[in-house]
Amino acid sequence: MQNIHFPVNFEFKTSSLANDFTATDSSGKAIAYVRQKMFKLKEDISVYDNETKSKINYKIKADKWLDFSTAYSFSNDKGLEFGKVVRKGWKSIWNVHYQIIDQHQKQQYVINEENPWVKVLDSLLGEIPILNFFTGYFFNPTYLVKDMQGKTIVKLKKLKSFLGKSFEVSKVGELDTDDDDRVMLALMMFVLLERRRG
Repeated sequence: MQNIHFPVNFEFKTSSLANDFTATDSSGKAIAYVRQKMFKLKEDISVYDNETKSKINYKIKADKWLDFSTAYSFSNDKGLEFGKVVRKGWKSIWNVHYQIIDQHQKQQYVINEENPWVKVLDSLLGEIPILNFFTGYFFNPTYLVKDMQGKTIVKLKKLKSFLGKSFEVSKVGELDTDDDDRVMLALMMFVLLERRRG
């Protein structure tokens, strides 16, 4: 996924029982097809080159059993690990807090909500029968990827859509080319985890 043309859209398949989505770039070209294996106690995600699923480019795997601070490691098609995203325990209950770690086990970026109240209202509405089908049209959280100086590099926004199935990733700052894959995979894993929570 090097040299990504932003914005990138994540579109979930509502017709599938699996938690799958396609990532397309600004030209509408598919840059990845993300498939989560169902009924697994540990997360196991395959990232294919497109919807044909002919080639797996990356794997994302949880490093331990389900836990508040689980790390999800990224490996390429040769099995080489080159980073991970870590969900930080209790901070995530109110304000989402994830860390993106590089291949040297050093933190590079954090993912936080722009406004935590939006997600709270979105989650509350999701608990109301019938209205929960339309939550994707009311409250749409935005998440920020920031570097270690606190500068926003990338934004992930939940778009207005039925059942909240569409997200847009836009670049707002400078992102090193070697970090493209790591940041994009971190956001893919992030969306799979946070989408369930509103």
